[in-house]
Amino acid sequence: MKEYQGLSHTRWDCKYQVVFIPKRRKKRISGVLRRHLGEIFHELAKHKECKIVEGHLMGDHVHMCLSIPPKYAVSNVVGYIKGKSAIQVARKFGGRERNFTGENFWARATLFRQWGLMRRW
Repeated sequence: MKEYQGLSHTRWDCKYQVVFIPKRRKKRISGVLRRHLGEIFHELAKHKECKIVEGHLMGDHVHMCLSIPPKYAVSNVVGYIKGKSAIQVARKFGGRERNFTGENFWARATLFRQWGLMRRW
């Protein structure tokens, strides 16, 4: 039997497949950046009480299976992860102390699909 997580009045097991790409789908994710992004994603997911169940960093896109509590909107969590990771990439690998206007690492579109179950007890 699955191990459901719970809040005060619900039991849930919500998992979402999230796919996003760098700006203009350039093959930017490799080497040191790839290892650094994995650490960043796990840290940022913990900030939103989420867990990365499975993830793959390809050269030109990212696949993640996220377990997100129902109290958070999927778009807010993914937007938070993409935004904060772009800032950290710009600071560490772009030679910038802050992210200037118009410098985005990730593209705007994100694909996600839901798997899971939510029950009211």
